[in-house]
Amino acid sequence: MVRNMEASLHFYTEKLGFTKTIDWTPRGKIEWCWLEREGVSLMLQEPRSMEKFDKIGPVGNGVSICYQCHDALALYQEFREKGVEINEPFVGNNMWVVAFTDPDGYKLDFESPTNVPEETTYGTWIMQQTV
Repeated sequence: MVRNMEASLHFYTEKLGFTKTIDWTPRGKIEWCWLEREGVSLMLQEPRSMEKFDKIGPVGNGVSICYQCHDALALYQEFREKGVEINEPFVGNNMWVVAFTDPDGYKLDFESPTNVPEETTYGTWIMQQTV
């Protein structure tokens, strides 16, 4: 569930590179859609009544969506170039973790396998590569 379909669509398509493949517009406005990127599918839905939506509180609190990908660091660079505010990547569970939130507060993690030591930060790793 998203609070503002237009804002969420902009974020996921323009900043994260997803493509809208299906939408549902029963009242001339997108209320539901299907997005895809490199084999990953995601659905967004805006509630018909914001009054009901507001009663459930912040929708993204406590929710993490983890995407396993081939190169999280390449996505980190791509997303930053498009203006996404991202925490510094780090290694956790043998994965590079690129983490940030979407407009509704959902935590998004893009992760890819690595043999870099646990808890290494991107900045530290880059410095080690240039030495």
